[in-house]
Amino acid sequence: MTGSIGLCLSGGGYRAMLFHTGTLWRLNELGWLSRLDRVSSVSGGSIAAGALAKAWPSLKFTDGIAANLGAEVVTPLRKLASTSLDVGVVVRGLLRPWRSVGEELAMAYAHHLYGDVHLTDLTASGPSFIFTATDLCDGSQWWFARQPGVTLATAVAASSAFPPFLSPVVTPDPRPDRDGKTVLSDAGVFDNLGLDAVVGQCETVLVSDAGKHMKNLRKVGKNWISQMLRVSTVTDNQVRELRTGGLLKSYVDDEFSGAYWGSYSDIENFKLADALTAPHEDTKKLAETKTRLTSFPSLLQERLINWGYAVCDAAMRRHVDPDAKAPAKFPFAGSGVG
Repeated sequence: MTGSIGLCLSGGGYRAMLFHTGTLWRLNELGWLSRLDRVSSVSGGSIAAGALAKAWPSLKFTDGIAANLGAEVVTPLRKLASTSLDVGVVVRGLLRPWRSVGEELAMAYAHHLYGDVHLTDLTASGPSFIFTATDLCDGSQWWFARQPGVTLATAVAASSAFPPFLSPVVTPDPRPDRDGKTVLSDAGVFDNLGLDAVVGQCETVLVSDAGKHMKNLRKVGKNWISQMLRVSTVTDNQVRELRTGGLLKSYVDDEFSGAYWGSYSDIENFKLADALTAPHEDTKKLAETKTRLTSFPSLLQERLINWGYAVCDAAMRRHVDPDAKAPAKFPFAGSGVG
């Protein structure tokens, strides 16, 4: 194990993308963004990580803090969050059967955010960016890092190809048992936290989780379709609970240092007298924002960013950087969290 620092950004559509934008904002202010060695991302987290990866060569770090993070990362992500993608991508995919919906998603990402940037164009001087997807051929994880011939938009699309509507993304695979291609889907199918690319590789593991919890239903349909959908949700929830529980136990057992914060966290549990004010009844509503790639109102964008910023700050100062100065206000002071 090395002395490196890893950051994991979970899935969760635009909700996660904006929550993690707040995380990146606060990590930058704390001087930790420039210290990252590895960024592992899933789905909505990959959208944010992709924007950071593209912008990295343009970030102007002074004393470890990038003064232009807002212009280079936050503003482009907010512009994307004001753009509806999912319905249009699905419709175009259905009308153009020679291309998969996943390919349409990659084209949309390229048009709105990443351009023609390839993975090999990403700077080697910053952290290693690992975009995680799920290999539907054998049920394993698939990691995009700096593979030749793969665009950043394709890597992010594969990571965020939420099944069944935005999936799959098909990429070349030279292995003889793959018929020249691999079929990929959303990384959250396998691991919504993206832990495997960081745990065991980094001494400090930071995890930002904007995944959505399973909804508690009063009544479950008895027909086969309702039953199968609910069973699928329970299975997904079990995987997420096991992953998160294992991570928290690893912190307690001192397998590595770091911190976990989530959109469902109660900021009071971090026991910081100077944490930003974020009532749990308000932040829980933000955590339950729909997992979509559809236009978010400006106020909702600002509140999700504020919440990611606030809870990242609380977790970092409680568990990782206790000498850090508390923030005076939210990034969007007039918006709060609810």
